[in-house]
Amino acid sequence: NELWPIAGQIDKTCDYPEQQIKTMGELGLMGMEIEEEYGGPGLDSLAYAVACTEISRGCASAGVIMSAHNSLYLGPIHKFGNHTQKEAHISPFVDGNVIGCFGLSEPGNGSDAGAASTTARDEGDHWVINGTKAWITNAHQAKGIVVFATTDKSMKHKGISSFIIPMDTPGVSLGKKEDKLGIRASSTSNVIMEDVKIPKENMLGKPGMGFKIAMMTLDSGRIGIAAQALGIAKNAFDTAVDYSSKRNSFGAPISKLQMIQSKIADMALRIEMSELMMYKAAALKDAGKAYTKEAAMAKLACSETATYVAHQSIQVLGGMGYVSDMPVERNYRDARITEIYEGTSEIQRLVIAGNVMKEYGL
Repeated sequence: NELWPIAGQIDKTCDYPEQQIKTMGELGLMGMEIEEEYGGPGLDSLAYAVACTEISRGCASAGVIMSAHNSLYLGPIHKFGNHTQKEAHISPFVDGNVIGCFGLSEPGNGSDAGAASTTARDEGDHWVINGTKAWITNAHQAKGIVVFATTDKSMKHKGISSFIIPMDTPGVSLGKKEDKLGIRASSTSNVIMEDVKIPKENMLGKPGMGFKIAMMTLDSGRIGIAAQALGIAKNAFDTAVDYSSKRNSFGAPISKLQMIQSKIADMALRIEMSELMMYKAAALKDAGKAYTKEAAMAKLACSETATYVAHQSIQVLGGMGYVSDMPVERNYRDARITEIYEGTSEIQRLVIAGNVMKEYGL
């Protein structure tokens, strides 16, 4: 009732849904897996996946704001931070008034996450960070960022460390807000750091743990993106089913035509299968079991389902699917990014294959 009516408008205006995000915070959705000690409801990954799906079903931009904040900003601090860091950088970030972001990708590296050119120089009682992070979701609203920087170039990916940086720290600036194909109400831009001084206690985890922290964070984040993609697919499917029941052709609703029924059946099947894969990944995470392969499978299945269902929904609507009066053209644009960020579909296949080979002892 609060996201669906505004989704089309904020897609056009690229306005951040501030009031809706605050409401989500009041409902506990902006810190779902955070314990009550730090202000969150202390729910599990399965609950988070279900909630993110439904939020994204209403508005994909709100879904990615929620996912990037929960999975990518709060997630690594929650898993690797100490009590003091959690009090300072989690507790103020769970009520929807303040959000965070995650800085891994750079202008010169995307899928090659180990090639970080951002550096952190040890200056005794503080670190000095220099570099640029690219494609940062929530950048223009965020008050904090988890950044990955090289502390020892000789160690390559084992020389990357992780840091928590308040966005109002001197030397932090933002690039232009990107004009994107989809998820247009969420901000995306470069985050530029020039001689940014942060205290030693702002290192997250131990020196050299950055790459491990990033990879484990992305494993978890892929459940969130799977949920976002699934919500987009369900939104498109809702529209296609509703339209097919009301649009008459040849004297009857087009939902009576076998070709339309075939499309509806295929879409329903893809949604159901990908949703179950997402639930499995979330359940494995909640059980404390390995879930890297399953998270990659969930993201791959859900993101490709989102693109497929949005495409087929446009076909069901015909010409009406191609205009912005109906939501499926927005679903189609929003779905496309889910196959790119937090690991492209190609990277997911590499992760899956690598884990399968490991399971076979190869």
